[in-house]
Amino acid sequence: MYRIPFNVPPFVGTEMENIRVAVEENHKISGDGPFTKKCKAFLEEKTGTHTCLLTTSGTDALEMAAHLTHIGRGEEVIMPSYTFCSTADAFVLRGAVPVFVDIRPDTMNIDETKIEDAITDRTRAIVAVHYAGVACEMDTILDIAKRHHLYVIEDAAQGVNAWYKGKALGAIGDFGCYSFHETKNYSMGEGGAVLVKDPAKAEEAEILREKGTNRAKFFRGQIDKYTWVDYGSSYLPSELNAAYLWAQLEKWDEINDARLQRWNAYREQLQPLADEGRISLPVVPEGCTHNAHMFYIKTKDIDERQELINFLKDDGILAVFHYIPLHTAPAGEKFCRFHGEDVYTTKESERLLRLPMYYTLTEDNVTEVCDRIKAFYRTR
Repeated sequence: MYRIPFNVPPFVGTEMENIRVAVEENHKISGDGPFTKKCKAFLEEKTGTHTCLLTTSGTDALEMAAHLTHIGRGEEVIMPSYTFCSTADAFVLRGAVPVFVDIRPDTMNIDETKIEDAITDRTRAIVAVHYAGVACEMDTILDIAKRHHLYVIEDAAQGVNAWYKGKALGAIGDFGCYSFHETKNYSMGEGGAVLVKDPAKAEEAEILREKGTNRAKFFRGQIDKYTWVDYGSSYLPSELNAAYLWAQLEKWDEINDARLQRWNAYREQLQPLADEGRISLPVVPEGCTHNAHMFYIKTKDIDERQELINFLKDDGILAVFHYIPLHTAPAGEKFCRFHGEDVYTTKESERLLRLPMYYTLTEDNVTEVCDRIKAFYRTR
């Protein structure tokens, strides 16, 4: 056990009461019960999206988005290699080819200036992955997509309650995908949501999510019976998961504010090391409002990063690196291709170190982590 773990799943104290209500009072523990509907309405109101559908995971949200684009075998989708495998998996499952382009070293997001050169006559979509809850350069991406008639899918797994020029991440492109995994700012253990911007796609999304049936229309009283109308799967989360999530959505601002306070404390205390050129700190471009999903630093290189990980671990503090670029993975080499030159993706990923960040992290915890990082650099 670590004195300061990397993550503690969020828990605000009312989750178990909500679960009790679902079981004992509502008698509803499968999908789309009262708590699911509360979460759906809340997220639609907060983000301004037309339709928000809770899913069993962020991965399933991405799979739904891939299905809703109708991308086919051999067609292409442009995305960064510095992301979780689910981003690519969702399209590989449809026989499509993820085409990776390089990232920006400041935000670790897709380099919007590399996208257009990667477009071919087989390209169908662009996936914008909002790393650490910091938005990609969406105006440029949307302009490229419009001119080339491409879908834009936001992988906003880390971007719940983060914003780009006043617009909620996940609600800017054609489809947005959230994660409510235990490592995220708001959690239901395993879970996610798909956001659908176009009203014309909403019914298709409902059918896809409900095993290919028009069951959602039946429950709204729009039809007198439901039946199998198209292909689909079961992407509905348990009502118990939604009950857990609802407790945290009710603390939407409180959770966000607590994380931002810790994020700002990290930055303030580590700024002297950055000023000395020993480490690099996160960059949040103008117009982006982040959600303090993570705080990371960048070391000189991969060797220094591992030494710092071991140094902190010896003192009971768990800090971790993040993604291994997908184009270097066995499945990435098999199913995908990298367009252009990997200038920053591998180099910057090998420098990045994520520090402990969670809702109940205290300011004293932050100070202790920072003090140990400073102690490490005093030895070098």
